[in-house]
Amino acid sequence: MTLPDPAVLVLEDGTRHTGRAYGARGTTLGEVVFSTGMSGYQETLTDPSYAGQIVLQTAPHIGNTGMNDEDTESRRIWVSGYIVRDPSRVVSNWRANASLDEVLVRDGIVGISGIDTRSITRHIRSAGSMRGGIFSGADAALDADEQLRRVRQAPEMSGQNLSAQVSVDVATVTMALGERIGNLAVLDLGVKQATIDNLAARGFEVHVLPQSASIEDIRAVDPVAVFYSNGPGDPAASGDHVALLRSVLDDGLPFFGICFGNQLLGRALGLGTYKLPFGHRGINQPVLDKSTGKVEITAHNHGFAVEAPLEGSFDSPNGYGKVEVSHIGLNDNVVEGLRALDIPAFSVQYHPEAAAGPHDANYLFDRFRDLVVANVKDAK
Repeated sequence: MTLPDPAVLVLEDGTRHTGRAYGARGTTLGEVVFSTGMSGYQETLTDPSYAGQIVLQTAPHIGNTGMNDEDTESRRIWVSGYIVRDPSRVVSNWRANASLDEVLVRDGIVGISGIDTRSITRHIRSAGSMRGGIFSGADAALDADEQLRRVRQAPEMSGQNLSAQVSVDVATVTMALGERIGNLAVLDLGVKQATIDNLAARGFEVHVLPQSASIEDIRAVDPVAVFYSNGPGDPAASGDHVALLRSVLDDGLPFFGICFGNQLLGRALGLGTYKLPFGHRGINQPVLDKSTGKVEITAHNHGFAVEAPLEGSFDSPNGYGKVEVSHIGLNDNVVEGLRALDIPAFSVQYHPEAAAGPHDANYLFDRFRDLVVANVKDAK
């Protein structure tokens, strides 16, 4: 059996791992992060939140269920690169219509396989996420110093605004299912299809707007509420989205944000954000819902977090009344949710839509629906 072409993974601290080419050939650069999910790799790859990142799967065997046309979360694969230990040579699922390798090649995603992903994960957990590059094909033979130079010239994730790369260019509409509540304005910062489906299933006519939308664009939808999606990049570099959200809050519109939307709500309220050492990525992250005392197993993909006191309520520095941390990550006590007590706004740092699971946090869409329905009744 002929082995695939050689490939090399180079980290910015000079660490090198030699393996085999997987997917497209060439060079790719990005922030190397690890995801702990043992399934759902198709949803991970097509999640726009991973733009700019080279994703390492900690599960060793990837690709056995292939790829299909139903489970994609957006219009393409967004990861900058892909690292796996042992890619499946056979696709064994009746829903599959292509192999993972074929789709990686189709979308131009450079990957690497056959390396010790456990060792790299342990290194990142110790040293933190860092820039890296995968070099395959002719580029695998580049001088080691030249490869490292290219990696170190790549932009760091801190300070990057990537929303324009993943957002839709024109507004789209998904009709409500069941009893209609009203129009919902969704700012697409990297929204997933499962999010749109969940919102429509709660009775919202979902208007997905480009990330460049203005407050006038939002008002033109005549929304009963506003939603900020997940997305890639540094929340500190998204000042326009924060200013837009403050206008939404000033208008008294109910608001729900997830992931990147949680960080932007924090900044709109006047809180700071910071970069985590290696982030949270995977479908097995334990989170405490302080209002119920229940622990949820949740899906995460974030490298930044909000700074806020974990206990009690506090005043919004920007004048939006009392605020409290609603959810806490149990692995490291990171803020995983915010709730404004004097205005109709809340957010979570994780993914309640969670395709392909877990579904512990799906109730948050019901909580949002109930908040909007109550607000509509109060306005009448």
